[in-house]
Amino acid sequence: MNIVLDRISKSYDGKPILKDISLKISNVGALGIIGESGCGKSTLLRQLSGIEVVENGVIKVNDITLSENNLKEYQDKIGYVFQKHNLFPHLTVRENILLILEKIKKIDSKEAKKRCDEVLSEFYLTEIANQVPSKVSGGQAQRASIARAVVTNPELLFLDEPTAALDPLLTKEVLDSIKILKKKGTEFIFVTHEMEFLKKFADYFIYMDKGKIVEQGDIEKLKSPKTDKLIKFLER
Repeated sequence: MNIVLDRISKSYDGKPILKDISLKISNVGALGIIGESGCGKSTLLRQLSGIEVVENGVIKVNDITLSENNLKEYQDKIGYVFQKHNLFPHLTVRENILLILEKIKKIDSKEAKKRCDEVLSEFYLTEIANQVPSKVSGGQAQRASIARAVVTNPELLFLDEPTAALDPLLTKEVLDSIKILKKKGTEFIFVTHEMEFLKKFADYFIYMDKGKIVEQGDIEKLKSPKTDKLIKFLER
């Protein structure tokens, strides 16, 4: 994965959230973004994924420059898992996955059902496939969200705090699912507050504070942080 950010800025209602961010990284399989609440990390993730159109600056991911003209081409190659699973509450787990394949990707019913069954099995969801989200655990719902995101075989997966608000057992369920994907070669960009998750899955990290990138580097560099802000953040 190759990423170039050139002077990215973003404001909401006149309040600056991202402040003139520039970054260039190459050959990274998984990028982790960390920082205190409100530092701009989820906003940066939405910019990188194309959920929000770039207003100021240039973003290039894997040689695609994000713009309104090529957003569909880009988003056809990615998946996104939100902090809350965002499954449709009135649909079963199976129906949530089939919806993406049949209605969004326009895949014929026979092939869609085959792919759906495969991903349900891969993420150990077959037994709850016919349950609605309110009838399954938080970990199962988040695994279903991941399964839905990857059933179309995206090249790049975005994860926004995928283990937030889950207890340790349910967190392990989600981490096991992500481990499956990493072994298959899926690339990731994720936001997390879980340092163990970061150290286990990221190749490269970005530490943000007040809308800026304060420190970055290969994940091994977390063992010897350079800035006082990152040192204090890691000591929490």
